[in-house]
Amino acid sequence: MDTPPVSTAITIRRAEPSDYEAVQRIFAGANAISGTLQLPFPAAETWRKRLSEPADDLYVLVACVAGEVVGQLGLHSFPHSPRRRHVGQLGMAVRDDWQGRGVGRALMQAAIDLAEKWLQLTRLELEVYTDNELAVQLYKKCGFVIEGTLARYAFRNGSYVDAYAMARLRTA
Repeated sequence: MDTPPVSTAITIRRAEPSDYEAVQRIFAGANAISGTLQLPFPAAETWRKRLSEPADDLYVLVACVAGEVVGQLGLHSFPHSPRRRHVGQLGMAVRDDWQGRGVGRALMQAAIDLAEKWLQLTRLELEVYTDNELAVQLYKKCGFVIEGTLARYAFRNGSYVDAYAMARLRTA
């Protein structure tokens, strides 16, 4: 497969039910699966249901290059929890062949804009494996700080791995 140029335009939009096969392909990648809490061998039907029947508190964005979905981000909010109504939780994956090409940054910028300018969220949270250095650096560039380390956070590829709890607080 040819490596796509870095300068290719990335567009962000809300996920549609018809995106389910493309999102399933994202999570079928070894690197993408390794960086998330998803299990290997994702079923297309699972993603069809998730995108066809999203919860009211879930905003799913996709990153597209030349009309092809190459990244996905979920923003969970808590509109029915009075004490956590100001918080959003993020989870993201980028297709293996598009990692390191600006897709994650574009998704994060869109999610931050949606959260802070439209949903009135003042705290964004995420967890990231401590060995995912590229993602940690991206999140820091987007204003997230490490709030703590979650020891033995998840079981991945035969062993337990740690994760950082990171958050971004809106200052204005």
